[in-house]
Amino acid sequence: IFCFLLVISQLHSYPLLLQRIDRIKMKTELEIARECQLQSIERIAEKIDVPTEELENYGKYIAKVPLKLIDEKRVKKSNLILVTAISPTKAGIGKTTVSIGLSMAMNRLGHKSVLALREPSLGPCFGMKGGATGGGYAQVLPMDRINLHFTGDFHAITSAHNMIAALLDNYLYQHHEEGFALKDVLWRRVLDVNDRNLRCITTGLGAKTNGLLSESGFDITPASEIMAILCLATDEEDLRRRIDNVLLGITLDDNPFCVKDLGIGGAMTVLLRDALNPNLVQTIEGTAAFIHGGPFANIAHGCNSILATKMAMTFGDYVVTEAGFGADLGAEKFLDIKCRKAGIQPRLTVLVATIMGLKMHGGMQVGDPENGCCEHIRKGLENLDRHIANMQHMGQRVIVTLNRFGNDTEEDIAIVSEHCEKLGIGFALNEAYMKGSEGCMDLAQLAIDEIAAHPSEDIAYSYTDEANVKDKITAVAKQIYGAKQVIFKKQALEMLERIAKWNLERYPVCIAKTQYSLSDDAKQHGVPKDFTFTIRDLVINTGAEMIVAIAGDIMRMPGLPRHPQAERIDLQDGLLIGLE
Repeated sequence: IFCFLLVISQLHSYPLLLQRIDRIKMKTELEIARECQLQSIERIAEKIDVPTEELENYGKYIAKVPLKLIDEKRVKKSNLILVTAISPTKAGIGKTTVSIGLSMAMNRLGHKSVLALREPSLGPCFGMKGGATGGGYAQVLPMDRINLHFTGDFHAITSAHNMIAALLDNYLYQHHEEGFALKDVLWRRVLDVNDRNLRCITTGLGAKTNGLLSESGFDITPASEIMAILCLATDEEDLRRRIDNVLLGITLDDNPFCVKDLGIGGAMTVLLRDALNPNLVQTIEGTAAFIHGGPFANIAHGCNSILATKMAMTFGDYVVTEAGFGADLGAEKFLDIKCRKAGIQPRLTVLVATIMGLKMHGGMQVGDPENGCCEHIRKGLENLDRHIANMQHMGQRVIVTLNRFGNDTEEDIAIVSEHCEKLGIGFALNEAYMKGSEGCMDLAQLAIDEIAAHPSEDIAYSYTDEANVKDKITAVAKQIYGAKQVIFKKQALEMLERIAKWNLERYPVCIAKTQYSLSDDAKQHGVPKDFTFTIRDLVINTGAEMIVAIAGDIMRMPGLPRHPQAERIDLQDGLLIGLE
C-alpha cells in the first residue's frame, strides 16, 4: 500500500521519478569502464593519422608520442575549444565529463575531434574528489591506470623536484665552512599526496652529519614549478633552459641562486626526458585523447601541457581541452599564461554549469527544503553571468551547457535555458554522463555552428607584458574577480621590490586562491561585491617564467577530509573497487 501511494504521489513528476530510478541503477565508473572493449593504442593512433611506428607503448592501451610529430602549420588550422565552468561546488561541476562527451559527439557527427586533458593527481584520488577521468559513459580509459601511476610523469616530476632539494641541501652542507650561505632558501619539497602535516617541517635534526638545521615544507606535486615547466616547455632544449633558470634561494648579497649555479640542469633534464612526451589514450567510445601534465588551477596554472595541446591540434580538426575549476581561475590562466606563451587561442569557450552549483550560488544551504529552489537558481545565475562577462571581456565567444543530474527537473533546466536565450548566449543540455556522445549531440552541433558562424578574435589579455607585477595582479583581481581593492602584505611587498630589482616584471601572474568563490574567501558564493582581495606572498618562478601570488589563506599542500576516498578503495578478487 505504501509503495502504491508513493507512486501515485509522484505521478505529477513521472519523468523525474524515472530519472532517479535510472540513476539508482547506474553502474559505477569502474563497472562501466571494465565492460568497455578497449581498442589497441595502435588502432586509436591510426584513426587520427599518428604513425604507429612512432609510438612508445606503455602496455596495450597507452603510448607516448614523440614531440617531432607536432606540425605548427596544422596547429594553426585546428579549431581549439576551451571548456571551463562557473565557480564549482565541492563535488565539482563536471568539466572533464563534458569535455569527453563533446569530443566524442563531434566524432559521432563525422568530424575529426581529439581531446587534450590533464593527468589526475593521487592527492584528490585518495582524498576528497576521487578520480579525474570523467564519469559514467564519458570517460578516458584505462581509467584505473590513468588515475594511478599512468606513465610515471608525476613520479618523474616529484623526483626531479626533490632531487634538486637534496642537491641544494648538500651544496649548502658541503660549502658552509667556506662561508657560503643563502639568506633565504626558497625551494621547498613536493609530494603527490594530501598531507597537512608536511606543510611546515624542520630538516637536519640530530647529528651534524645529518645536514644543516633549517625550516622547509612540502607542496603537492601539481603545485611544483617543475610541473609548470613541463607544461609550458616547447621542446627538450626549452625544458633544459627553464630548469637551469629555476630560482632556489637568495644569496647574502641579495642575488638569485639558481639550478645552473649547482650545475645539475642536465641531470634534471635526463630525469624528465621521457615525461616530456604527451600520453595517448582513448575515451570509452574510441576517441583519441592526449593526457599530459596536471597543475591545479587554484594553486597553479591549471592547464594540460602546451605540447599535448599542440599534438592534439596537429591531428584533430576540433580539439577539446579544459582548464581547472571556474573560469576565474583556469580559463583566465589558460588565456593569460598558456595561450600567451604558446601563441594559440580558442575559437570557442564552453561554460559548464550545474543546477546544484547555481542553487549554491543562489544561497541554498545543504539540507534546505527544495520548495522555492527556483529562486535560488535564478539568484545563482549571477555567478554564471559574471563568468560569461569575464570571458567575453577577454575576447571569447561563449556558449553555455548545463551538466544534467538525475534530480534536475524540466523547470530547473528551463530557467537556465531561457536566461541564456535572453542574453543571446547559445545553450545546450549535456547528458554525457548517462548517455555518452548521444547525450552531447546538441552541444557538439551548437559548438560547430558557432565556430563556423563567427571568425576567430584575438585574445584580450587581462594585462600587458609591460605592466608591472603589482598592476597585473590588481588587474586580474578587479576585472575578473570583481575586487574593490587589493592589499599586499609586507612579505608580498618585499618580493615586489625584489622582482623589480631583478627585472622580472615581464612575467605573467598566476594567482593562487580559493576555487569556491570569485573572492579570496571560500564562503562568499554568488558574486561578492565591494570586497578586499589580499595578497600575502609572492613566489618567483624564473623557470616557469611567471609570478605566483598567494591570496587569502589558500594552501599549496591540501589536507585530507575526515573520510577520504582511500577508505573505499580496495581489491576484491583481484579487481580494483572504490576508485570513482
